[in-house]
Amino acid sequence: MSSESAPKSAYELAMERLKKKDEEAGIAHKPVTDEQKAAIAEIRNFYQARIAELELLHQGKLVASLDPAERAQLEQDYHRDRERLTAERERKIERARNS
Repeated sequence: MSSESAPKSAYELAMERLKKKDEEAGIAHKPVTDEQKAAIAEIRNFYQARIAELELLHQGKLVASLDPAERAQLEQDYHRDRERLTAERERKIERARNS
């Protein structure tokens, strides 16, 4: 039995349906080039370092603070900054993929 006539998994069938829908909608998928991969890797490394730095600073502030209200505010600030960095990273990665 050749690989062409072998039964397909549910995953493979679903992927074929999605590709067909994309083609009908005019959505073209192009492979990521080596330059784009390098740019994406650089973006990820940069933001991984920024998030690690943010984490270290946050931990230091938590250790220094004993007030529960201040600690809660520090947690909120940390999560907001982390979300901002993550969203920024994803925007830049998408821009690199589309360039």
